[in-house]
Amino acid sequence: MKLGELLRGVPGVEIGAPVTADIKSLAYDSRRVEPGTLFFAIQGEKADGHDFIPQALERGAAAIVSERAAPAHLASRWVRVPFIRRALSETSRNFHGCPDSRLQLVGITGTNGKTTTAFLLESIFRAAGFPAGLFGTIEYRFGGRSVSALNTTPESLDLLQFLAELVNSGGKAAVMEVSSHALAQERVWGFHFAAAVFTNLTQDHLDYHKDFEHYFAAKRRLFEGLGAGPPDLAVINADDEWGRRLLDLPFARRITYGMNSGAEVRPKEFRQDLGGLRALVQTPAGAVEIESPLLGRANLANLLAATATAVGLGLEGPRIKEGIAALAAVPGRFERVDEGQPFLVIVDYAHTDDALRNVLKTARELTRKRLITVFGCGGDRDRTKRPLMGEAAGALSDQVVLTSDNPRTEDPLLIMNDVLVGSQKAGN
Repeated sequence: MKLGELLRGVPGVEIGAPVTADIKSLAYDSRRVEPGTLFFAIQGEKADGHDFIPQALERGAAAIVSERAAPAHLASRWVRVPFIRRALSETSRNFHGCPDSRLQLVGITGTNGKTTTAFLLESIFRAAGFPAGLFGTIEYRFGGRSVSALNTTPESLDLLQFLAELVNSGGKAAVMEVSSHALAQERVWGFHFAAAVFTNLTQDHLDYHKDFEHYFAAKRRLFEGLGAGPPDLAVINADDEWGRRLLDLPFARRITYGMNSGAEVRPKEFRQDLGGLRALVQTPAGAVEIESPLLGRANLANLLAATATAVGLGLEGPRIKEGIAALAAVPGRFERVDEGQPFLVIVDYAHTDDALRNVLKTARELTRKRLITVFGCGGDRDRTKRPLMGEAAGALSDQVVLTSDNPRTEDPLLIMNDVLVGSQKAGN
């Protein structure tokens, strides 16, 4: 494909390289460069792509795309853009034939519940006869294969490549978790969503966003639209105070869900036990009776989010019921471990104090016996949530065992000391 064709629609572009240059591939990682590659030099949090331009050129890069002015010796191989990730997205879209425009895209954002809601929706789409891709924290599933997730939301280049493969395999929809980092960094620039879902907002990632208002502002961008207009349908958790702040946006269509009587999608009846969840859910399209093998009260909110989205997209109640029942478990999300032991073991990804508190309350409701919590906090992440998680565990557990959880570059003992402050505050 010619360079000029690839850059079609990229605003503010200044092309120093020949517009007729043949481009055979795109890359933002110099290790993926081959002869004829258009290389995007991106300033990241920990590494600067400009430092790897020499390696990209050595490997045969045809031209460099950057927000910076061209060095004199590279002026004839340089493309300057005002916003590098917007340019990456638009160029990737042109390269892969705009696969996103041929799919029904559903984006899910929020602190907790994204993964389970995404798995539920993918299962509902499948039950309704719409093959769907799934992109999130655990894995990327598309075109009959699965790839371990590097980030919750891939860079636009990778995502569009995956979506092209999904379209070629007959896919009709794609469900994706859209993280606050991805929204702040515009990794989904130019993607138009058929539906956008807001689950909740609790403390997390404040090492990156600095405060709740900036964290919320990043999430809000999914509902305002990043270069492609707002979503056709907004699905909002009316129980969440931050979710209610989204209700003032001028959506084309909106549907709310929650436990409160004002939500459009809400449970009329609800039961839970060790066999799962059962609920009669009121919706604008009528009542939907659902049964799910998923455990715990927190999953009721995820079931409501998935049901509200499916109803809003026009899927029928029987297919919603079938898809929900078909999802036996979500890896690491209140997942039961049964090896024949005479006690219940639950594994959960809870990575915020709110999520941990919900998990422990649910575990107590299900067992009503002694509760032992084993957990840790990851390194190089928001330190301020560690004592809060320790306090939640200490207050709601009979015994707390602190362990190491991916310390990255930090000292595991120092991480545990941060947690211990909160646990001791709770008297545990």
